[in-house]
Amino acid sequence: MLNIPKATEKSHADGKILQSIADGVGVITFNNPEKRNAMSLDMWEGLGSALVELRDDPEVRVVIMVGAGDKAFVSGADISQFEKTRHNAEASEEEYSKKSAAQRALLADYPKPTIASIRGFCLGGGMQGGDAGGYRIASENSQFGIPAAKLGIAYGYDGLKHLVSLVGPSWARLIMYTGMRIRLRRGAADRTCGSRGARH
Repeated sequence: MLNIPKATEKSHADGKILQSIADGVGVITFNNPEKRNAMSLDMWEGLGSALVELRDDPEVRVVIMVGAGDKAFVSGADISQFEKTRHNAEASEEEYSKKSAAQRALLADYPKPTIASIRGFCLGGGMQGGDAGGYRIASENSQFGIPAAKLGIAYGYDGLKHLVSLVGPSWARLIMYTGMRIRLRRGAADRTCGSRGARH
């Protein structure tokens, strides 16, 4: 993938979001590999904190987002948290969506170039994060999808809007209605991730 300079790291969300700066490059790492970097609410809040700090640092020219390990960029929401936050799973999912919306909006309107360096699973919330970023670079083992239909949960309007703008209404319907996974292959990057999509 990318040759990212090493630097001293700062952590958020009990170490599950890592932030570093080297040579004008800010790096945010989703560091929850035992759950394939599934995003908890704390991780979304940590992502927001890291994005704000890198945004406000005048020495940072670009921000790269990566997933720890070799299995996933982000595999989606940490759905185990839904039952913990409230007894009603549907209400918990709605709470999760509302609390993560601010961070997704921050990323969508980010004033500096952002690159999602994708390897492995990029599912659900990972698609939202990757879609909202300015550029996407994906390895050939990447898999994209939104399994909300198979889980019986909703997918946020902002994420759906980004998806339609990137892949078009027909592909967005297919992805959303079937919950299918799209495996990246040579020559298919633009169809998978949009006109500014993955390159390899």
